[in-house]
Amino acid sequence: MSISSLLIRVIAVILAMGVHEAAHGLVSYCFGDPTALNRGRLTLNPLAHIDWLGLLCLLVFGFGWARPVPVDSSYYKNRKTGMIWTSFAGPMANFLLSFLCVLLYYVCFRFHIVAPFLLNCLSSTAFLSMGFGIFNLIPIPPLDGSKILFSFLPDDQYLRFTAGSQITMFIFLLLIVSGVLNTPLSLMINNAIQLFSNVSQCIVGL
Repeated sequence: MSISSLLIRVIAVILAMGVHEAAHGLVSYCFGDPTALNRGRLTLNPLAHIDWLGLLCLLVFGFGWARPVPVDSSYYKNRKTGMIWTSFAGPMANFLLSFLCVLLYYVCFRFHIVAPFLLNCLSSTAFLSMGFGIFNLIPIPPLDGSKILFSFLPDDQYLRFTAGSQITMFIFLLLIVSGVLNTPLSLMINNAIQLFSNVSQCIVGL
């Protein structure tokens, strides 16, 4: 991998992780939780959200993690509702970032902006952010999808499942290492990017 390609990938990873975690903190704050704000995590500054080991793993192995934004659901009027929207905010922010990158990509084409590095950054960020959003919706702890799904369970089961276990962590790691998710994830990512591309081309008149 060239230095340019590595730099593009680092930028894409940092942006995708940064908006994801900032969105969690913002929505939790809107539901009355000041935890992220008090700890300096209610920011789009990606450096505030980076877990350097997680970043390295994502660059080397294709999967990684950011520093989770701390949230305290005890501040929510409705704990489960607040947790559903707070959890969903991260993937949704990734989808919006992906669409914005695709749109800007075609804006560059529309106005004949020839900047290979910029275009590669936009393309890489669009795909990686989309993948990060979709991956996090998988309903297995500790991913956001599990918090959304388990919020529909009765209170006693909700607390038990959200706490996670060695079994769920083993399943999570097995899915990653086995590569069984690679094909369906790639299919969903490519289809979503194609949809964004079609919409963006219509918007910019291509």
